[in-house]
Amino acid sequence: MKKYDLVVVGGGLAGVATAITAARGGMHVLLCEKTNALGGAAATMLVMPFMPNATKINDEVRQLSRGIFEEIRNEMIKFDGRAEVAIKSGNLHFDEETMKIVLNRMCIKAGVELLFHAYLSGVTREGDRVVSATFATVSGPFTFEGDYFVDATGDATLSTLAGCETILGREEDNLCQPMTLCFRMGGVDMEKFQEVKRSYVNVLYKERQAKGEIRNPREDVLTFTTYHPDVLHLNTTRVVKLNPTDPFDVTKAELIAREQVVEMVDFLKSLPGSGMENAYLLSTALEIGVRESRMVVCEHMLNEMELKECTVFDDAIATGNYDIDIHNPEGSGTSHYYFKPGEYYTIPYRSLIPKKTENLLVVGRCIGATHAAQASIRIMPITTTLGEAAGHALAQCHSRSLSNVRDVDIRALHEVFEKSNVSYR
Repeated sequence: MKKYDLVVVGGGLAGVATAITAARGGMHVLLCEKTNALGGAAATMLVMPFMPNATKINDEVRQLSRGIFEEIRNEMIKFDGRAEVAIKSGNLHFDEETMKIVLNRMCIKAGVELLFHAYLSGVTREGDRVVSATFATVSGPFTFEGDYFVDATGDATLSTLAGCETILGREEDNLCQPMTLCFRMGGVDMEKFQEVKRSYVNVLYKERQAKGEIRNPREDVLTFTTYHPDVLHLNTTRVVKLNPTDPFDVTKAELIAREQVVEMVDFLKSLPGSGMENAYLLSTALEIGVRESRMVVCEHMLNEMELKECTVFDDAIATGNYDIDIHNPEGSGTSHYYFKPGEYYTIPYRSLIPKKTENLLVVGRCIGATHAAQASIRIMPITTTLGEAAGHALAQCHSRSLSNVRDVDIRALHEVFEKSNVSYR
């Protein structure tokens, strides 16, 4: 059985940021990912673009996710010049294939040991400490011990298997935000399509919904352009009232969503003068996208009012102002709460510490937050910052031989943040 200073489970942006930061801080880190690539939702669920996390203060734009998130974007610019054009134009689009390569290289350079195709299947716990994690692989189970563990699974899988308390979805009925299977269409005359989208696409979409010809409950057609001039990205399927942590429900969701894709492709191709005459289904995501599932019960459960009141916590580790964006868990409609210019909130370190554990941190969309608060903090720029903060905290634990992650010196952590350009205040 191999032992590491830190075992990170989940290779999304939050897990990658944790692993790289901790490794740079002197830790021997293993990063385990269930698929064949790093990038999480961007890599496997085709989630794109990055959602905005910035505000204007005294007429100057302040980015609220800096540090390693900016570093990742800069490395993507070096690899692919199209990213630079996009960023300079204020565009938050990216190419996930570029991201996969960049994240691989950054991890390897930092000294992170990577393990792909490793599906977490068991956790051993002694008292309040996680001792080991077991992964199902093509060669059978592999078990790894660690001084510290990080749950970056998105679904709080590590925390759940470790016996931590979690909550599912919204408080009153445990329904989660809808799942969405993103897809792309090629052969699109983008200029024509953008023109008709503004004028009549959503009008006809709602008419056909009313007639029962379109079963997708989403209220409109959500599309994004890509780096490819004739490729359209669609984040517009919607599957409701299914549990993202139940494999049978997820299977059902995948089946429903793929039929919605066919429905949407047929609808778009039928529109007169839409630029879709020669369009075709190019790709669908490897996995259905999950906005929300389990949240771990942590030392502090971040709530909606703390976001709206722009609370500044003493142990702040990240900042955000993405709108409280709740896709209706029951059907049509999406609610928003937008922050005013200059407004932003902070996220406390305590929201990363599961109750009744000593050596476990949770990062990403499954940190300690309520349904409404999670709707804002779940975006990739913010979760990347959470991962970076966790990596710095654990590097301090390692260097000072702290057995309990609660004993981190927040003042010293903030000093490291200042040097690393981490957005925390």
